[in-house]
Order: sequence, then C-alpha cells, then structure tokens
Amino acid sequence: MAGTSVKIRVPTQVTCNECGGSGARKGSSPTTCSTCGGHGQVRMQQGFFSLQQTCPRCHGKGTMISDPCPKCHGQGRVEERRTLSVKVPAGVDTGDRIRLAGEGEAGESGGPPGDLYVQIQVKQHPIFVRDENNLYCEVPIGFVTAALGGELEVPTLTGRVSLKIPPGSSSGRKLRLKGRGIPGKTPGDLYAVLRIALPPGNSERARDFYRKMEQELAFNPRAGLGV
Repeated sequence: MAGTSVKIRVPTQVTCNECGGSGARKGSSPTTCSTCGGHGQVRMQQGFFSLQQTCPRCHGKGTMISDPCPKCHGQGRVEERRTLSVKVPAGVDTGDRIRLAGEGEAGESGGPPGDLYVQIQVKQHPIFVRDENNLYCEVPIGFVTAALGGELEVPTLTGRVSLKIPPGSSSGRKLRLKGRGIPGKTPGDLYAVLRIALPPGNSERARDFYRKMEQELAFNPRAGLGV
C-alpha cells in the first residue's frame, strides 16, 4: 500500500548463446525454404479462387534448419530463470499491472525481447480493510469512554496517532482521519469504526451496577421504533 521494492524469480525464454538465436548449429546457417522461396507464404489455386496461406514446410519462417543447434534443438531460445527487482509504487491495488520493458521473452531468430507485465495481488491486511483509497479499521472502546468521550491511540500505515472520541459515541460510529488512508496522488482517508466492548466477567456486583445505571439513565434504545 505504501510502496516498496520486491524481487521476483521468473522463468523466461532467452536467446540461445550457442547459436545466437539462429537455431542452426554453430558454423552453419539456416537455408531458404524451397517450398515458399523464403516468403513464408504459399499461394494455392482452387478453381477461380487463389488463396494465400502459411507455408506448411517452414511454418511461415521462410528458412529451414538442416543441422539444428544441440543446445536449443533448433528453437533459437532456451528457458532460463531470472531474478528481477520490481518497484511497486504506492497506492497499487489488486489487478494493477507493472510493465518491465525488455524483460519479456526473447524474440524469434535472435529478435529483441518483449516486455514483462507483473500483475499485482494485494494480501489482506490483519487490521485494515480497503475501499479504493480509503481504509477502515475497528477500534474497541469501553462503554464509559463511549458515554463520556476520551482520547486514545489508533494504528495507521505510518504509525499510531491520537484520536478524540466524542461524548455519546455509539458502536459503529465512523471517525475520519483525513489523508491517513492509501498514499498516492490523491491520498485516501482512514475511518476508525468504534466498537463498544464490555469488560469480561459478569459478577453480581457488576450486574447490580448495570441495573442501577439503567434506572438512573431511564434510557430506552428502542423508543424510536415504537416498541
């Protein structure tokens, strides 16, 4: 999310260093295909129609290899595993692609290599949930803090920051921390989702305290529902 540099190991086809990509044994060279005359295409006549198609003998290459290279078996390319460094910019998301120019497979007959595209797959974060450039994280608070308000520290991508809890906050309330989401040209925001947590245990003294508090507050959370 914040950008990084990673190393990947990929299999790829590279030019055979034994034959230089020609596919012919060292000291020899490919010969012109006698069927197509080196054009790679042949013309077929069928009645009034003339059809052009790929040469069936050289398969469109225009040349034939009578003495193939023992290393690449006439292919001109061999498989090799390479370790590449990929710079992952900040703000990438699953499905994004990073282009590595010239790091693809070698072209046929010693041609230039193509490009390699690395597709991004972002792992699920243990704390944050992503929605485009915005982040969400659950922040447990005690019911006293929810009622009276307070201040606590919450995690962000760059470290912990202080967050003020307004008095009377209910569970599920979202508090926005501007610019603390996914970095990039348009940084997102971080939303702290409050979750009221009750203390563990349920002693008789605690139950008595809750009953007295309920009587004192005389609060019906379902009053607006007509029940």
